Amino acid sequence: MKKSLFFIFSCLLFLSVQTIFAQAPKKIIIEHSDFLDVDQATAPDAVLLTGNVKVNHDGVVLTCNKAYFFQKENYLKAFGNVQLVQGDTLFLNSKYAEYNGNVKKAFATGDAVMTSPDATLQTDTINFDRNVQQVFYNTKGTIVNKDNTLVSKSGRYFVAEKKFQFLTEVTLTNPKYVVKSNHLDYYSNSGHTYLLGPSTITSKANYIYTEKGFYDTKKNLAHFLRKSYIRYDDRLIEGDSLYYNRNIEFASATRNVKITDSINRGIVKGHYAEVYKLKDSMFVTKRAVAVNLVENDSVYIHGQKLMVTGKEGERILRAYKNVRFFKTDMSGKCDSIHSNSKTALTKLIGNPILWNGDNQITGDVIHLIGDNNTKKLDSLKVLNNTFLVSRDTLGTGFNQVKGLNLFGKFRDGKLHDVDVIKNTEVIYYMWNDANELIGINKNVSSKINLILENNAVETITFFNKVDGDIYPEADLPENARKLRGLVWRGDERIKSKDDIFSAEDNEMNDKLIKEGKDEEAKENVPMKVRKETRDYDKKKPAVKATTAKANTKTKK
Repeated sequence: MKKSLFFIFSCLLFLSVQTIFAQAPKKIIIEHSDFLDVDQATAPDAVLLTGNVKVNHDGVVLTCNKAYFFQKENYLKAFGNVQLVQGDTLFLNSKYAEYNGNVKKAFATGDAVMTSPDATLQTDTINFDRNVQQVFYNTKGTIVNKDNTLVSKSGRYFVAEKKFQFLTEVTLTNPKYVVKSNHLDYYSNSGHTYLLGPSTITSKANYIYTEKGFYDTKKNLAHFLRKSYIRYDDRLIEGDSLYYNRNIEFASATRNVKITDSINRGIVKGHYAEVYKLKDSMFVTKRAVAVNLVENDSVYIHGQKLMVTGKEGERILRAYKNVRFFKTDMSGKCDSIHSNSKTALTKLIGNPILWNGDNQITGDVIHLIGDNNTKKLDSLKVLNNTFLVSRDTLGTGFNQVKGLNLFGKFRDGKLHDVDVIKNTEVIYYMWNDANELIGINKNVSSKINLILENNAVETITFFNKVDGDIYPEADLPENARKLRGLVWRGDERIKSKDDIFSAEDNEMNDKLIKEGKDEEAKENVPMKVRKETRDYDKKKPAVKATTAKANTKTKK
C-alpha cells in the first residue's frame, strides 16, 4: 500500500515539475555579436552587445547594431537598424526597440515600420504582443497595401487574420475613391473592408454613406446594411440593404427603397430596385410607385413593375400590370403606361379608364399630352371606342357621350374643350336654373363639341347629320336612357394616393416596414465576417515577404 502511494506521489511530482518547466519562459539566446562587454556604470547587470547583434527567442529573431541584454530579467534593449522577424509573415524595423522574453512583448520606436506579406505600416511607435499575435499603435500611422493607403491615429493588426482594425479616425485612399470611418476592419490579403458606424465613400462618380457595410477593394463590390445611400449628381438611392458594383456602376436596393431624381423632381419607391447608372436605367418592383411633380401637384403611378430609362430630358417611364395612378384632379387604371418626358406624351395602354373630375372616360388607348414649356397638362386623346360618362348631378341618370375618337384640351388641369368625332351619340339631362328637368337630349351626329366648366357640361354643339331630339322624361323609357356599352365604374374610382395600392400591396408594405424598423432598433454590431474573407488564402497561396534589409542585416 505504501509503495502504491509513493508511486502515485512520484508521478504527480513528476507531472508538476514538467508543467512548471513547460510554463517557464524561454530564455533569450545570443546567436552572434562582434563584441561583448560588461559596463556596470552604463548599464548595471547588463551585457553590452556591439556589432552585427543577433538574438533568438522562441522563433523570433532580432538583429541590431547594439544591444543591452539583461539576462536575469530576460530583457533586451536594441539600438540602430533594429529588425525583429517572426517567420516569413512579420518584419518589424525601427531605430530603437525593447523586447521582454518573459511576457513575449516587443516595443519599437523611431521610424517604426512593420511589414507583412501584404502591407506595410509606418508610424512612430509600434507594440507587438506575441501572446495574442497582435500589433498595435497609438500614433499616426500609414498603411500601404497595393492600391490602398490607410491613415489613422491608432490601429491594431491581427497577425493570424491579417486584419487591421481602426477604432478612431481612419481614411482609406484608393485611386478611385476615399473611405472615411471611425470603425474599419481591413484585411490586407483580400482587401476586404468592414465598416461600422457613420462611414463615407467618396469618388468622382458618387458619394456613399453607410453605418454598416462591406467593401471589396479588389473587386470593387460592396454591400451596405444600415442607413445607407448612394448619391449621384442627379439621383439618390436609399434602402435598408444596398448592393453596389463600381465596375459597371450598378446598384440594387432591398426593402424601404427610395430613389430621388433631384433634377426632374421625381421619386420612385418600392421594396426592390436595380439601377444601372451608365445605362440610365432603373427597375423597381414590390409595391412600386413613381411620384412626379406636375403643375405643382404630385402624380402617383403604381404598377407591379416600374422601369425608368434614358438621360435627363429624355426619360421614359414604363409601368406594367395592374397600373393605377392618382393626381388631385385626375386618376385612372390600365394594364400599362408609357410616358416620355421628351415628347411629354403619356400613353395608357390596355383597358384604360380615366377619371377627370366627375367624368369617366374609356377607350382602347388613352393619350395624355403635356406642355414641356409650361410643365402643365395640355390635351387628351382617346382612340377607338370612346365613351365619356358622368352621373347626372341632380338626378339618377347618366350623361353619356360615345364616338370613335376624342380630342380634349385642358384648362387648369380640367377638361374644358372636347371634340368627339365619328358616329357620335349623346344622352344628356337638361336642367333649368330652377333645377327643373327640361328634358333628356338624345342625339346622333358626325361630331360633337363639349365645353365644360367645373367638370359640368356648359354647352353641346352637334355637327353634320344631326338626328335626335329632346325628350320629356316620361316619353323616354329607362332602357332607352343608356347608350350601348355603358358601364359605370364609379366604385372603382381612385380617390386618393392610397387607393392605387391593393390590400396585398399594403400588407406586404406594412410587413417590410416593420422588419426595417425592428432591424434599425437593434444595436449596431459589426457585420459577420464573410466566408470569402476567412477562406481567401485557401484559394491563393500566401506570398512570402522578403526585403533587401532583411537579407543584408543577417549577412556577415
